[in-house]
Amino acid sequence: MSTPTATAETPGLARENAVFRKVVLRIVPFLVLCYVFSYLDRVNVGFAKLQMADDLGLSEAAYGLGAGLFFIGYFLFEVPSNLMLQRIGARTWIARIMITWGLVSGAFTFVTNETTFYVLRFLLGAAEAGFYPGVILYCTYWFPSHRRARVIAMFMSAIPVAGIFGNPLSGWIMDRFQGVNGWQGWQWMFLLEAIPALLIGVATLFYLDNGVRSAEWLSDDEKDIVEAAIAKDTAHQKHGRAWDSFRDPKVWLMCLIYFCFVMGQYALTFWMPTFVKSTGIENNFTIGVLSAVPFLAALVAMNLFGRSADKRRERRWHLVIPSLMGAVGFSLAAGWSGSTVLSLIALSFAAAGVLTCAPLFWSLPTAFLGGTAAAAGLALINSVGNLAGFVSPYMIGALKDATGSASIPMYVLAFSLVVGAAAVLTTKKQVVNR
Repeated sequence: MSTPTATAETPGLARENAVFRKVVLRIVPFLVLCYVFSYLDRVNVGFAKLQMADDLGLSEAAYGLGAGLFFIGYFLFEVPSNLMLQRIGARTWIARIMITWGLVSGAFTFVTNETTFYVLRFLLGAAEAGFYPGVILYCTYWFPSHRRARVIAMFMSAIPVAGIFGNPLSGWIMDRFQGVNGWQGWQWMFLLEAIPALLIGVATLFYLDNGVRSAEWLSDDEKDIVEAAIAKDTAHQKHGRAWDSFRDPKVWLMCLIYFCFVMGQYALTFWMPTFVKSTGIENNFTIGVLSAVPFLAALVAMNLFGRSADKRRERRWHLVIPSLMGAVGFSLAAGWSGSTVLSLIALSFAAAGVLTCAPLFWSLPTAFLGGTAAAAGLALINSVGNLAGFVSPYMIGALKDATGSASIPMYVLAFSLVVGAAAVLTTKKQVVNR
């Protein structure tokens, strides 16, 4: 069932669309800004590696282990964090998350050895746990499912935006500030890129509302329209206790699917600078600019797919196709590693596919989870799925150290995405296509 076209809109639908446009403009740009710096502080370690690995004596496997330890802290604290968000309110809890991760991220400035690197990566994951699934949960307070794929795609545009602007910025800081005050460029990068998270965290306390009823920028009539749309949409959802999510086979299927997608996502974000450097590029700023190209392709693809999925109210094939695109991209990258141009083409295809999967994926579990079950279920799916954020970078580093080849990890990533696509096809069409 497709949504009515603009020319066929009834007065009621036109009014509803206008209200939700207002909600989008108020909430989504701010959340995107938050996620840009969240993601940048999470993955800028990929740029720091270009200098920090030599300074600290890190092997490829040691770097991959440190990059992945973020997700162990993330895994352990994510479900409790999301339950706390539901209990005390999104505004206070999201602000707490941002301020805490800003402080930990800035502390990377003072890393002196492998052990402190590992400890701070774990603490950063613990600090940031709950932000992403918290925002996904927050979106369910404001948008019915048939509007959510596009909204989540807009929110997750922060990932390629962080790559497009953050990669050149990180490279520039590392080159420009190298040796200033006796510090290395990577130390300045961690310090300067932590400051925005602290500032935006404070701003969150004044800008976000916990829910529709507390939004003073909506009239009572507009609040009624939003709440009526959400109530109609959630009538079919499963509302249960937090523990029920752990016993639901559909939730664990979602965990498997998301794990497969995240394997590809964090391979790109943690290793993209290294992939580009391996083609013969040495200057950090140039590496940053070239690393932004695949994320630009992803920005376009994820919004086009998100718009198409909402228009057609179809989810499964809108996930399968980009997943297979990512698999093809990684496979081509394995064979084209000797050419900068061909590598960028392959990595752009991989990024467009992998990063498109993430926002579209969340329309699956939010279609059948509601209430406390949603808070726990979404956090469980994200935390288990994000364990791939530990497995993926460590696997790449370990395989590179063991085999001396960058191609084998690429094929493993491609296989993971094929498995994810196959798992998506096992979901029930009538459940996810709403």
